Amino acid sequence: MAWLDQWMWFVIFVALAGLAGWVIGRRGGEQHSGSQVSKLSTTYFRGLNYLLNEQPDKAIELFLHVAELDKDTFETQVALGHLFRRRGEVDRAIRLHQGLAQRADLTDIQKIQALAALGEDYMRAGLLDRAETVFNDLSVLDQRAPQALKHLIGIYQSERDWEKAIANAVRYEEVTGESMGKLVAQFECELADRQRANGDSAAARTAIVRAYAADPHSVRAGILEGRLESEAGNPQAAIRAYERAARHDPDFLPVILPALLECYALVGERTGARAFLAEMCEHYRGIAPVLALTRMIEADESVTAARHYLAQQLKDRPSVRGEAALIDLSLADGSDAQATLHDLKGITDQLLVRNPSYRCNRCGFGARSHHWQCPSCKEWGTVKPLLNYAVV
Repeated sequence: MAWLDQWMWFVIFVALAGLAGWVIGRRGGEQHSGSQVSKLSTTYFRGLNYLLNEQPDKAIELFLHVAELDKDTFETQVALGHLFRRRGEVDRAIRLHQGLAQRADLTDIQKIQALAALGEDYMRAGLLDRAETVFNDLSVLDQRAPQALKHLIGIYQSERDWEKAIANAVRYEEVTGESMGKLVAQFECELADRQRANGDSAAARTAIVRAYAADPHSVRAGILEGRLESEAGNPQAAIRAYERAARHDPDFLPVILPALLECYALVGERTGARAFLAEMCEHYRGIAPVLALTRMIEADESVTAARHYLAQQLKDRPSVRGEAALIDLSLADGSDAQATLHDLKGITDQLLVRNPSYRCNRCGFGARSHHWQCPSCKEWGTVKPLLNYAVV
């Protein structure tokens, strides 16, 4: 197994490092008695033998015993704690790292290392309040600040404490120079969503302004702005917000179009709507704007004109949803072979039922509804509509 091979060599390295420390200690004549040195040496080689014979559990037990015999094997004990955590033995890792962190003979660097490992143990165990305390203490130390801040961001995301998540993300950018604007914008949009749900539109608008400041191309901020303007009775302002969001990232067009077309209808701008849909057809290879424009052509001109337009478009961008729409138009237009078209439509509808409408472009997670944060890999803004997702 790849996992076993990886960790076997890792523990071998730890064991050899401990053995090297034993040799140095023996030469100095200050760390161990002769019998203890002999016992440690024998135990290390027994552990290596277990590893070579693919018996990692026995090897781990031996190396843990060595760590108990020789309190100077700090790195070995930390590594064993990491291994316990990865194996799911979190309680064991916590006890080991807690014992290390409480030792009075550690250097400052070792103390910090032990606390960092303990904080990760707490996170794995779901003890977020304890992990938060540890990482807040570590975040004031220059050498540990980036790692600690990253853990704190994760904790506050889990707790949906967006203000603290934003504060730590901003500080992480200051410490590392790594841009956190897109992540901060998502957090601000979470705040705006919460405030909008609570009826505080003024606070929601302020959060959207901050989201734009963090990420001027934030699609989510544009969608939220459009919703707020629409709810406030300002469809023209909503149209501007939705159009701007769609131009920033046309991949989100299927999410935006239903509300945008509703606003166009409210102000009676069919010409503007058709012009925008035609523009999006040039920049977005999916079927959504084509189907929306097809429906407008059908309403403004005729079924036949709509069918001809859609048939021409499907030559360049074949789509199951487009095919289904074409069948509907052909049936409405009284075309030949209606029975065949009915059968094809039934098959097409079944195919559509089975397909996800959204997919995460990072981990491949598929979903029928949209998520701003991927439920699988937890990344933000990576779940996007598939190219064949139509406006509903």
